[in-house]
Amino acid sequence: MHWIDWLIVAGYTVYVVWDGLARTKDADKMRGFLLANRSLPWWVVGLSVMATQLSAITLVGTTGQGATDGLRFIQFYLGLPLAMVILSVTLVPLLHRSGVFTAYEFLERRFDGRTRSLTSVLFLFSRARATGVVISAPAVILSALFGWSMVSSVALVGVPAVIYAALGGVQAVAWADVKQMVVIVFGLLAILVVMVLGMPPEVGLGGALKVAGAAGRLQPFDFRINLTETYTFWSGLLGGTFLMMSYFGTDQSQVQRYLAAPTVDDARSSLFMSAYWKIPLQALVLLIGVLIFSYYAFTPPPLLFNPAHDAAVRASDRGPEYAQLERDFSDALSARSEAARAIAQTSRAESVEARSAFDVAETRIDTVRASALAMAGEVTGENPRDVNYVISAFVFNELPIGLPGIFIAAVLAAAMSTIAAELNSLATASVIDGYKRVRERGMRVETSSPEDEKHYLIAAKIATAFWGTFACVVAVYAARLGSLIEVVNRFGSFFYGSILGVFLLALIGRAEKRGAFYGLIAGMVVVGTVSFRAPTVSFLWHNVIGAVTVVIVGLILSTLAPAEPSAPR
Repeated sequence: MHWIDWLIVAGYTVYVVWDGLARTKDADKMRGFLLANRSLPWWVVGLSVMATQLSAITLVGTTGQGATDGLRFIQFYLGLPLAMVILSVTLVPLLHRSGVFTAYEFLERRFDGRTRSLTSVLFLFSRARATGVVISAPAVILSALFGWSMVSSVALVGVPAVIYAALGGVQAVAWADVKQMVVIVFGLLAILVVMVLGMPPEVGLGGALKVAGAAGRLQPFDFRINLTETYTFWSGLLGGTFLMMSYFGTDQSQVQRYLAAPTVDDARSSLFMSAYWKIPLQALVLLIGVLIFSYYAFTPPPLLFNPAHDAAVRASDRGPEYAQLERDFSDALSARSEAARAIAQTSRAESVEARSAFDVAETRIDTVRASALAMAGEVTGENPRDVNYVISAFVFNELPIGLPGIFIAAVLAAAMSTIAAELNSLATASVIDGYKRVRERGMRVETSSPEDEKHYLIAAKIATAFWGTFACVVAVYAARLGSLIEVVNRFGSFFYGSILGVFLLALIGRAEKRGAFYGLIAGMVVVGTVSFRAPTVSFLWHNVIGAVTVVIVGLILSTLAPAEPSAPR
């Protein structure tokens, strides 16, 4: 990168960290460090919630998803508005008015301590793994840019984020998220403008969209009912609703945001911001990925987007074979480019022959790339999928001076604020649901002296460091598992449905503690069985399966053994 790009990255990163910490108040007290004294404006909470979603994973994984698979991923978010409406009248007012630090603290009041503990443990494990994926996203870009190992790249991203999370608490995170959203949206729009201007003059935006349409990249909806297909209208509407309800309504990383709002109405307003704006922003990110595909229909892309794999194969004894693949790739690209120009400059009816030639060339390209990817896997011993490197290849090879710096600044800031937020929530659950509860049970008293406040804050910082280390270990391997946006949601969907089921039981008056506890176990067992015995079933349906199982088993057990019913306090 040019020195101007580095100046932008350094300047923006320092400013965000300094301003976030400067806005932090009472970070030396539990309520200030973990809940910002319930003082954050609704729009800050709303932007913070959206920033967590529109994170480095989105910039890296979703753009790659759009380039390789088109707009179909947008169906994943179809259930979001419905989920936000349901949460605004159910769990949001219930949790906010209860005065809890964590969502799982409420479960002990409604059911018992073991239900709270098990749910919190499931959250900790799922969110820590997801945080590892978040760290992996910017590490992928740094690895691609400098040729560093993933271990070094992960350490460079993860260690500062851990320190930032330990110092600032939720206020620093939320205010940094506000600036992150501004930079991300500006960066995305700038990339879009530069990309459109970089198309051949005779092609333009209209021609680029024609090419994307010819390749099937502009088909957003799939109305088939197919449990093995991840992105369909029905999996997004049903499975997506359950996933979003669990994520925004029961995941401490999100609950902690709206618990920091002053009132229930403010908390609701913060969620509605995501309901209104998340899908349009996600569509913009996917569209950029689609246009990258069209851009590379006229400008030769690399055979392998992962530069480390490209260099490794060239230097191996498979180098001559790889060189032949590059020649075949170049020939296929020339044929595709010629067909793409014909498609862009003619009507659909007139471009039948060009579309056929485009399809043939695209098939050849896919075949050559598959061979190159397989070769990279054999040489490196790693998963050769390089969907996460598509956007970095475009940014560093095609954008003018300044824009790569803005992009890197956006990715690093997005990663740092998201990582810090998630580590903060992990520390909160660890201390409030675990350490504090066990310690005070042993002391047989609830302590709240200044010395105890200091003690628990130290414990929270230690927990932050522990979970940060755990997440960094996960991050080293996460990029090898495929598209990061899919990986993070696949991780979460294994747990989300069952956790949501427990909270749904909490809303049902006749549900009791044994039903909740054993229902949760049953939900996890069923999801695990489906996941390993029927791996072709899409992970989105795991959310429905888990929640429904917990509710059914919980109600049956509550009916059969209605002893000691409990009610919310």
